[in-house]
Amino acid sequence: MPSLSTLVDNFNAAALSPEWGNAYGGTSVVAGQARVPCTVGYAGCQTGYAWTLAGASFFVQVPTTPNPTGATAEAYAAVTVQGTVEGTRVGFIINKVTGMLRCVSETGYWDDAAVELAYDPVAHLFLRLADDGTNLTWSTSPNGTTWTTRRTLATPAWIAADAELCALDMSAHRDGGADDYAAFDYFNTLDDGAVSFGSGEGSAQSSATAVGILVAHGTATGAATATATTAGAAAYHGTATGSAQSNATAVSADTDIPEVAELSAGDWDLYIEQGATFLQRFTVDDDPDFTWDGWTARSQIRSEASAHGDLLLDLTDYLTIDGPEIRIQIPATITETLTRNGRWDLEVVNGSTVVRLLNGRAIVSPEVTR
Repeated sequence: MPSLSTLVDNFNAAALSPEWGNAYGGTSVVAGQARVPCTVGYAGCQTGYAWTLAGASFFVQVPTTPNPTGATAEAYAAVTVQGTVEGTRVGFIINKVTGMLRCVSETGYWDDAAVELAYDPVAHLFLRLADDGTNLTWSTSPNGTTWTTRRTLATPAWIAADAELCALDMSAHRDGGADDYAAFDYFNTLDDGAVSFGSGEGSAQSSATAVGILVAHGTATGAATATATTAGAAAYHGTATGSAQSNATAVSADTDIPEVAELSAGDWDLYIEQGATFLQRFTVDDDPDFTWDGWTARSQIRSEASAHGDLLLDLTDYLTIDGPEIRIQIPATITETLTRNGRWDLEVVNGSTVVRLLNGRAIVSPEVTR
């Protein structure tokens, strides 16, 4: 089950990572932070409904909160975990109109017993929510290291009942005044190093540089020898002229192995909206002289990454190879049958040669409209 403890993002990529697949209202990455518009509408940086708070914890920095000018009741930034029942959520709400930070455990979007603190942008810069299986604890920190407990409550039963069905939502809203924004940063990390995520279409690249591997393509007569000049293993594709490194093999052209096979499979999570048509494309870059003719693709979603995992959906019938592109297109009538999260991978096959391109989680966002 995907624990919220494992969700890490410093928002230093060019765009929101796929983990925030349910973001809404114009949320984007700006200057290394998740920027959520604060308007009379609603906006949020939200995950899919596929996460678990039970036995988990998370923290986040809130460096920018809305300006209350012009608002009459609320101009807020909120960090909450939402369950399957609308309005059932736990977390923090910073209302700049009232000047209060509320530690809430809500049903129907309200908590009569909420703990309220006079909001201090320095002392409350970081917010943390943690569940130990018995109690839920709200804490604040000025630096993400030294924490002060603000509220402790017996863990609501829905947190365990909704395992793998919760969403983390960092949101903003105001009831009047000029539009501005709330900003969020350092989710479960204090590291500001560069982070790079793949694009929404996905790409499995073969143009990696690694010491110890050489590949030669050619058409002339050649030989593979053991007189290596550089440590490592080399492969000849076709019948190329020259001397290969130690442990070299000569491979005939009709069984060419793509260069992408030299790389580990890329990590990629599928976010599938139940009851909606699913479409995603992946581009596999390889040597321009290489052809994917004769290759087929196969893929499955299972409850776990093992032979004992229940088969949740065989994706093979919904895969299409078109040149360097592999497309997954699942009809809505099929996605509506998915009720569980699982693991998936994508392989390409030619005879006895199998290359795994991608693997990761398959996360199902439950359908509301029926």
